Order: sequence, then structure tokens, then C-alpha cells
Amino acid sequence: MDAEFVNLTPENLADEHLCCIIRTKKPHPGVEAKRQWLADRLKEGHVFRKLQAKATVFIEYAPLESAWVPVVGDNYLYLYCLWVTGSPKGSGYGKSLMEYCLADAKKQGKSGVCMLGAKKQKSWLSDQSFAKKYGFEVVDTTESGYELLALSFGGTVPQFASNAKRERIESEDLTIYYDLQCPYIHQYIEKIRQYCEESDVPVSLVLVDTLQKAKELPCAFNNWAVFYKGEFRTVNLLGVPQIEKLLKK
Repeated sequence: MDAEFVNLTPENLADEHLCCIIRTKKPHPGVEAKRQWLADRLKEGHVFRKLQAKATVFIEYAPLESAWVPVVGDNYLYLYCLWVTGSPKGSGYGKSLMEYCLADAKKQGKSGVCMLGAKKQKSWLSDQSFAKKYGFEVVDTTESGYELLALSFGGTVPQFASNAKRERIESEDLTIYYDLQCPYIHQYIEKIRQYCEESDVPVSLVLVDTLQKAKELPCAFNNWAVFYKGEFRTVNLLGVPQIEKLLKK
């Protein structure tokens, strides 16, 4: 099955599709933003491995030290995304991708692999019940119900950075922290920006564009985080209908 997969490299990055949003002709701004984000990350040990087909089948992970998340730990890999959707589901691809990641971690002499989860599965986070089948366990939590899952090879465990447990900011306005890792983010941000302008809704859209900014965020984060009335609300990407609902609370 390994022959069916390919890892993105600086040499093939411009030519390979990026799984989530597949376009054959007109370039997609979110995809191109993701491609540029990856160009800077691959040299840091970031791995994007995908099925050699026009399908959403991929895994994405990086050394925790260079992962854009407010999580700290000694010598771990951080698993951002593991997705298998549509007709490829049930073909064993998820198993193959997870096993590749775990084998890679051991080959590199890592202490384990960790990922973001929640007490209630979030739609924009990888399936934590699947990860738990491989031995991932909850090793840290936040008051809002987010969990850090880890598979430890030697007994040490990572944890949320202390700032990630603050889960409050001074501003009462709708505030969204985001980076450009997910190709859907560009269109979500632009639609929210337009809605807030037309509806006269105060909003702060904060681009997380450095590793330091990501590590210092005041909440759990996988590539997106929403605050309203000073309180952390979700890591799920929210469309305009969900934003309208949130503003009514």
C-alpha cells in the first residue's frame, strides 16, 4: 500500500494537489496560501503524506518544537491532521497513514506523538477515537473541554502551554486567530470579514504568522480559534450562520 502514497517535498510541492480542496484549472487562493505555508515548513521537518489520487486522504505532522500550536513537550511529533473522507473510507488508508507516522516517530527517536482532541469530538479535529485505538491517551485538559492526547514511547508526556489554559482575552469583540495551514481558512475569513463589515459587527481577525505567536496563543489551537465577549469558544471553523448564532448569545 505504501506505493500508493507520496510525501510532499520542495521538488513536487508545486505540482501535487493538497487533498482538501482539489482544483484542476483555476487556482484557489486558500490552496495557494497553504502551498506557500508548507514551502516554509517542509524544511523544518513537517510531513504531508497523501494518497496518489484526487481524494481527501492524508496525514500532516511536524516536530512539536516547530509545530504551530501552544503545546510543549520533549522530543514529540505533533499530529495536525489525519483525514480519510468520501469513497476511500474503509480501505485501510487511515491505518496505513497512522502507522507510517508512528514508525517515523520511532525511526527519528522521538518520545511519542501527540494531537489535539476534545471531550466532545470537534468536526475540524482528527478522529480521536481512532487515535485511541493505537494507544493515545488524554494527558492534559483545559477548562473548556479540550484535551491533549499522546502516545508516549518512554513515559514522558507533553502538555498545553500555560498560556493556552488562560482561555480569555481583554477584548469583548468577536476575535478570530488563524493561520494559513488549512486551505479552507481563506474563504471563511473573507466571508466573515465581509459579513462583519456589512453588519457593522466589530471584529478582530488576527493572522498567526510566526511560530512564536502560535506558541503564545491564549487557547487551544490547531489553525483557528474563536473568542467572543472575552471568552474562548471553539477551534472549529465557523461560517457566517454559525457566527450569527454566536453573536446572539
